[in-house]
Amino acid sequence: MTGMLPYGRQSVTEEDIAAVSDVLRGDWLTTGPQVDAFEADLARWTGGVDVTTVSNGTAALHVAYAAAGVGPGDEVVVSPMTFVATASSAAALGATIVFADVEDETFCLDPAAAADAVTSRTRVVAAVDYAGHPADYDALRTSMVGSDALLLADAAHSIGGTYRGRPVGSLADLTTFSFFPTKNLTTAEGGAVAALDPAVLKRARRFRTIGLVRDRAEFRHPDEGGWHQEVHEFGLNYRLPDVLCALGRSQLRRLGEFKARRAALVARYDEALADLDGVLPPNRKSWADPVWHLYPIRVLDGRRREVYDRMRAAGIGVQVNYVPVHWHPVFADLGYRRGSCPVAESFYSQQLSLPLYPGLSDADQDRVIDALTAALRAGSVRTAA
Repeated sequence: MTGMLPYGRQSVTEEDIAAVSDVLRGDWLTTGPQVDAFEADLARWTGGVDVTTVSNGTAALHVAYAAAGVGPGDEVVVSPMTFVATASSAAALGATIVFADVEDETFCLDPAAAADAVTSRTRVVAAVDYAGHPADYDALRTSMVGSDALLLADAAHSIGGTYRGRPVGSLADLTTFSFFPTKNLTTAEGGAVAALDPAVLKRARRFRTIGLVRDRAEFRHPDEGGWHQEVHEFGLNYRLPDVLCALGRSQLRRLGEFKARRAALVARYDEALADLDGVLPPNRKSWADPVWHLYPIRVLDGRRREVYDRMRAAGIGVQVNYVPVHWHPVFADLGYRRGSCPVAESFYSQQLSLPLYPGLSDADQDRVIDALTAALRAGSVRTAA
């Protein structure tokens, strides 16, 4: 058997390596000119919405919630079909998490469920662009009418995508990105926060820099000397260093290529799986132009575990994305119960992510398809016998 095919993998070129090497040979390793340049480059993909970089995708969520003023007594409405950080980073600020179910087509936050979950205590409604497919942001805005809550887009999967012709990053009050190696571009570890309101972005940038105030016009004690800086509100060190921003800038130049290759692989999967019994390929809305981070199929008839095990044994690194967040023991211990989000929970019982990344060759993808077909047929033959 040939080596294990991962479900996701970074794409690093000699140009990426050279960009990092140039910074290592220079004067700046932490916060320097590459940070500002990377943020400006990212803003070209968000439709001009300003961005602050941070150290990872979880930090991006923590920073965004802090910038939104989330704290004890607040509620944050969250989709359960996501990585746990979408909820846990708000809980870490003292918020109460309210899970709202997902749509039965895109598995993004259901606007009707969100409307039912919003109360006078809601500070943020957090949608997730699951697998790279944008949530229905116009409908979510409508669901929040009458509330002072901010809309947050967890766009860890979807940078470079569009919704009704508008770029991801411009659709919600706050947008968070992740640049983990399996994402659509990488800085090794890294993330970013975009905000429509400059004042909110200023709070985000200050929180990611330990809360430091360096503008003399804002000092409470302005006459201390040229060295002086102050902390008015607590923050954390979530800065993304120059060396990783250089990698991100190099990667970002190829985001269009990454998107095109992922789309081509998705089209090949769609064609191969169209007539394959026992699985359903992912859906997409006509108004969405996704950047596919995952290729999430549904394995029917209660066979997901069996197919997972067979494909792993065949060297195909399939994955499950995700355990519903409210099922994690940390939330169960707080009183959250299974059965509260039936659409997400049913999807989880069937979901399986097939390998998808720009470096996946057609031949390797055919190997994935053959292994999936064999796994499904092996079980069918055994059942018939």
